[in-house]
Amino acid sequence: MKQKTQKKNMLNKNFQFQQVYRKGQSYVAPTVVTYILSKPRGQVRYGITASKKIGGAVDRNRARRVIRAALSELLPDIDGAYDLVFVARKATITTKSHHLYSVLHSQFTKAGIIR
Repeated sequence: MKQKTQKKNMLNKNFQFQQVYRKGQSYVAPTVVTYILSKPRGQVRYGITASKKIGGAVDRNRARRVIRAALSELLPDIDGAYDLVFVARKATITTKSHHLYSVLHSQFTKAGIIR
C-alpha cells in the first residue's frame, strides 16, 4: 500500500517536469539542483532525474535512491502544495543521505516551504 501512495505523489510525465523547470524557482548546490513550483492546492509531488552525464545505470540509480532517502525525512515537514524536481549531479553519487538531507533542508528553508 505504501508503494501506491508514493507513486501517486510522483511527477512522471515530461510536461510536468517542463512546467516546473519553466515556472519554478531553482536552488543550486554541488550535490543537487532543486526546482520548486508553488501550487494553489493539492499535495506535494516530486520527481527525480539523473542524466547519463553522471554515470551508468548503477550510478544513476544510486543518486536517485540517495535523494529519495533524504527527501522521505523532509516530506512531512513541507507546508503547502508544491511540485518539486530534483536533478542529481555528479557529486550526488558519493554523497551520503544524511549530508543530502542537510542540503535539501537548507534549500527548503531558503524557499520558505518548510515548517
